[in-house]
Parts: sequence; C-alpha cells; structure tokens
Amino acid sequence: MALITKKIKGTEDVLPKQSYRWQFVENIMREEAGKFGFKEIRTPVFEHTELFARGVGQTTDVVQKEMYTFETKGKESVTLRPEGTAGAARAVLEHALTNEGLPIKVYYLTSCYRYEKPQAGRLREFHQFGIEEYGTSSPMADAEVISLADSIFKRLQIKDLHLEINSIGCPQCRAEYHKALKEYFESYKDQLCETCLTRLDKNPMRILDCKSPICSKIAKDAPKIVDYLCEDCQNHFSQVQSFLKVAGIEYKVNPTIVRGLDYYTKTVFEFVSDAIGSQGTVCGGGRYDGLIEELGGQHLPSLGYAMGIERLLMVMENQGIEIPNPETCALYVAGLGEKAQVKAFEIVNQVRDYGLYAETDVVGRGLRPQMKYADKIGAQFSMVIGDNEIEEEKAKVKNMITGEQIEIALDQSFAEKFSQIQMTSKFADTQE
Repeated sequence: MALITKKIKGTEDVLPKQSYRWQFVENIMREEAGKFGFKEIRTPVFEHTELFARGVGQTTDVVQKEMYTFETKGKESVTLRPEGTAGAARAVLEHALTNEGLPIKVYYLTSCYRYEKPQAGRLREFHQFGIEEYGTSSPMADAEVISLADSIFKRLQIKDLHLEINSIGCPQCRAEYHKALKEYFESYKDQLCETCLTRLDKNPMRILDCKSPICSKIAKDAPKIVDYLCEDCQNHFSQVQSFLKVAGIEYKVNPTIVRGLDYYTKTVFEFVSDAIGSQGTVCGGGRYDGLIEELGGQHLPSLGYAMGIERLLMVMENQGIEIPNPETCALYVAGLGEKAQVKAFEIVNQVRDYGLYAETDVVGRGLRPQMKYADKIGAQFSMVIGDNEIEEEKAKVKNMITGEQIEIALDQSFAEKFSQIQMTSKFADTQE
C-alpha cells in the first residue's frame, strides 16, 4: 500500500538516531549563551505579515519572494516567520521589556520558513540559534556578541571558520553611498537582472547581495561603503575591531558584506566555512539600531545574529567532528510469564526513579527476541525474571559485554545495588 503522503519538498525529518546530534549542539548553545547573560525567548511561529514587511524590509528577497503568507478565516494576513529578529523585537515592545533594565539579552532556538530552491545547506524549513541584545550602542557589545558566536564554535571544535566584518554605516552616511551606488549601477541597467532593476531606485545596496553571476560580477567594482562612512560610524567600526583584538578573535574586513535584510546599520559580520560549498555562511548578523523605531517604539539600539543549525551540523560532519553518543540503556529486564512481567515493570520503574535508563518488554515477545532487542539498543546489563526468580526474590544481572553475572536481591534497594554494580563496571572499563 502506497503512503498517503510524504514530507514536503524542502523539509527534513530529524530521526531518533540523529536527534542526539542536534541536542548536543543546542545544549552547548544554551550553555554558552548563559555564560554571556542571555536568556531564552520563544515567539509564535506566525506573525502579522506587516511585522516582517516593516522589520525585514520591502526590498529584500525574503519579503518579495520567499515568505509563506496566507489569509486566516478572520481575513488577517499572517506569515510564517522567515527569521527570528522581527518577532523578538515585537515581543520586547509588546511586553515592555525595557522596564526590566538594559541591556535586554535574549536568545532563541527556532524554526524558520522561506520558499527557496532547496539545496545543500538551504531548506524551506530550517532551524536557527539566534541572539538579540537591546539597549546598547557600545562597540563593545558588537564585539561581545561576536565573541559569543566564537565561543560556541570553539566548544563545538569547528575549525577553518573565517570571521568577516564590515560597516554599512548609519542612515545619514548611507544616503551619500546610495547616490554613488545608483550612479554606478545606472550605467549597467541593461545588464542587471529584473529584481535588481527594481532595487536600483528603492535600495541599490541590495544589488550587492544579488546571487546572479552577472550582477555579482558588476557589483565587484562598485563603490565601497567604507569610503562613505561618517566620522561616528568610522569610530564605531574602529573600536569594534579594537575589542575583537582584545578578545583574540581574528577577522578580515570585507567591504562587500551588506547582509540580506534591510534593518542592519553599522556593524555587519559573517562566519564563513569553506567546508560546505556555496552555502558557506554559518552565522551572520550585526547591528540594527533603527529596527525598534521602525516597529513603532522609541529609539533602542540593538544587535544580534543567527546561525543555521543544519549548516553547523554539515560543517561538523565534513570535518569529522565526533559528537558523543547518546546514553544507552543501563538495564534491560526480560519478564517470562504474567507475574514476571509485572515484577519486571516494577524493577525498571525503580531503576528509572533512581535516575538510570531502563527498559522491559512492552510488545509481548519471547525470551530470545527480547534479548536480541536488548542487544540492539546497546543495553549494558540484562536480567531475566521468571517464576523461580520471583519465588527466591533474587535474579542475576548480566554484563552484556563480558558475560559476567552477579546475583542481586529483588527488593526495594535493587536500584541502589544495581547502580553500584554499573559504576564499578564503568570504572573498570575506563581503567582498561
């Protein structure tokens, strides 16, 4: 019989044999964020469409081409989140988090949705770890968020990542830059793609981010934003670099980085890997001092970044980075007969209450299939309970690797005694 349906194109299932890899990475992200004072925020998977139109920017590919937008039964236009920053900013405003003191430091682990052509490292449903910091214009904060990303990569033992930074200025100095860009690209109007032609009047900086080979080639010789920075933006960028040097973080100034979303100002940065081909950016972010105002709030300088979890895992796999295997079953208890199954259930619950991983048969298998299953799940120890064991109130615990067996009483202290056996076995293994 054929399946009714399969997963939607551009989405992936994370199976039980893979999920521990995700959990390992996510736990490190949470731990490192905590060290820097960031606390988790969770926002809805869909928001009013205008939030992303205003926050992300009407001239971006995300808003123009990639959003999953639909009308509800109440005739409201809503959109599945294409990124995490706009929703977090909305939550900061709506719940007046500024009253709790500045800076506001939050992180999220979330799914995002963009209608793009699926390829390696680029899915229609993808997952991000992101951080947002609100209420500081200090260049030290820019270096701090970059340091957090760097600390995560070091914990994950990822190598050959290149930090590239740039400044795209403030609205004042960027206005002059836009004039220079428009003048430059006007002479190439007959070669620009249709999308970039629309960008030429609205936001010529977006042309620098175009993936078209022709537009990318033209953009290489375009004026550089660093030549148009005002004194304040120049000083800010210079101080960011000074703080990065203090933190011992290597970087390269790349004047072509503009990021793909309209809310960015001043500092922008990317961590790039050479290990996963064209989709090499594993982390990108910067400063967005005008975002909160754009969403209706008072001026609140802000910054942050997002890193793609799928891409990180790809890099780790390509670099052969080992992720610790998940905890295996400490004890499998096989019950033979109705009374024995009840006793087996009692024993495994006692062991679980003690904090250990234990299993028993819930399928109704015979002894041999049960032991095959115990071997398949990598059980460290096994125990068989039948009528004799119940009558004598004791059974033999078997080490599944060495075959050694130890008799143990089936009483209320079973879990404690078993734990001692297990720990002794682990210690012996480490000595070998």
